[in-house]
Amino acid sequence: MDAPSAQLHLEIRDAVVRALATRRPILHHLNADTSWLLQIPRPASAIKHGSRIYYNILIDPWFVGGQADVARWFSQQWHATESAVKSIAEVEELAQQVELLTGGMRLGRGSIRKRNVEVETETCIDAVAISHEFTDHCHMETLLEVHPNVPVFATDDAAKLVASWGHFRTVVTTPTFTDAATDWHDYSLAPLPSWLSISRLTAHKDTLFYHSALLITFATHPFLPTTPKKRPSLSINGDGFDFDAANPPSEPAECIIYTPHGIPHTALAPVAAADPPLHTLAFLHGLHDVSITNTSQLNLGAKNGVLAQRFLRAKYWIATHDEVKTGGGLMRFFLKRKIWTLDDALREARAELSGADTYMDDDEFGDVRFEDVGNGESRILE
Repeated sequence: MDAPSAQLHLEIRDAVVRALATRRPILHHLNADTSWLLQIPRPASAIKHGSRIYYNILIDPWFVGGQADVARWFSQQWHATESAVKSIAEVEELAQQVELLTGGMRLGRGSIRKRNVEVETETCIDAVAISHEFTDHCHMETLLEVHPNVPVFATDDAAKLVASWGHFRTVVTTPTFTDAATDWHDYSLAPLPSWLSISRLTAHKDTLFYHSALLITFATHPFLPTTPKKRPSLSINGDGFDFDAANPPSEPAECIIYTPHGIPHTALAPVAAADPPLHTLAFLHGLHDVSITNTSQLNLGAKNGVLAQRFLRAKYWIATHDEVKTGGGLMRFFLKRKIWTLDDALREARAELSGADTYMDDDEFGDVRFEDVGNGESRILE
């Protein structure tokens, strides 16, 4: 490496180290579709007794090979864009590199030096979260590369499928977060640490739970306000939620809402009802509208995302599950895809709400922040 290249390398490394010093969550897009690694900084008290700074959650991993639903003749797909990460071993390496840059020192594969003590680690992946049983989210060949000691948190049918493989020692069915049980601590099931919970949000009359969401909640930020950003009423659909600003709840937490097929914005009311309150740090919802002819809606698309983000006031809205994959089988002839831009979605959402009996501020959509995190890219969620 010549001198200018070495200098540039050092400057980039120093910039990354400075960014990581903020100790904020990191989101890595592992492919062009909907596989993610979420790194949550552990509370200071947890770091004192552990060897790593980040708690690593692998979400819906599918890196190479095909996937089929029902049967190959019915529906089969392959990634059209080569995944930036091609194996669980590369996920492990990514997590170790972040630890190295943040303050740990990697001595060799599976070994980290912390406070001059060498600690052998079986894996840097702390949990796997699966949103659906469909094989583009619950991909057996990829998941079987994960160490069997890693706990898997999956929705009902996905949990049954993963348990049937006999590979993982711990498979937990994610509970549904509802406004009847509003404390996120109640959803922190073993073996999760007490400052973290994984649950899901579901929509009314969605019998297959296709349009549901994973809700990952964590209390690691010491300076969160006790009230979230003001959310608009959902009374446009007859199910509004009234927040009592005079008696705010305490002990707030942050959350990541991941919904690869989209979730109706009306199904987000439990987030507003949460006590202690939840601040939505990132909302992962795609832009593409995908359906089977005109009869069955698959991915809800950008307009629903705008309406959901209008309610959540998430700091980041990040697209997911928008890869136009290579398809095979009968279903490819019936799929319809509309590729929205955010501007088009904002325009249509404004028009829809303008014709409804609902109040709109002048800056109703002023804080709809969209982040495009591409294949192999990462974002520090500050």
